[in-house]
Amino acid sequence: MISLTSEFTDGKGRHARGWLFFDAECKFCTRIARWLAPILERRGLAVAPLQDPRVGALLGLSRFELMREMRFLLSDGRQSGGADAAVALAHEIWWARPLVWVAQFPGMMGLLRDTYRWIATRRSCAAVCPTTQISPQA
Repeated sequence: MISLTSEFTDGKGRHARGWLFFDAECKFCTRIARWLAPILERRGLAVAPLQDPRVGALLGLSRFELMREMRFLLSDGRQSGGADAAVALAHEIWWARPLVWVAQFPGMMGLLRDTYRWIATRRSCAAVCPTTQISPQA
């Protein structure tokens, strides 16, 4: 297993306590990641592209699985993807905590996951994304 602290540091060489991995080939995803980067940096978190070759090994995911959704990894090994990652991030940002509260209502996580999947399949790279070109068996 690859250690987060030995493999990933933020841009200034410091170790981050967690990482948000995003699709750098998606304009929508990149815009959100750039907006979130300074907010997360103040909280000891960092962003990195899913396309970094170390990420798949670090998360133990195939390229197909990796490119399906954003991933959030904390230095203690907890990881989440998609809507679950958004909720985990909301735990870290005080003004985003209402998402955590909403997610606790019965049925809301299912709705959030469905909404995330709907958006993810329509993101700007959908025509060229590996998720539309690679079958799960690949």
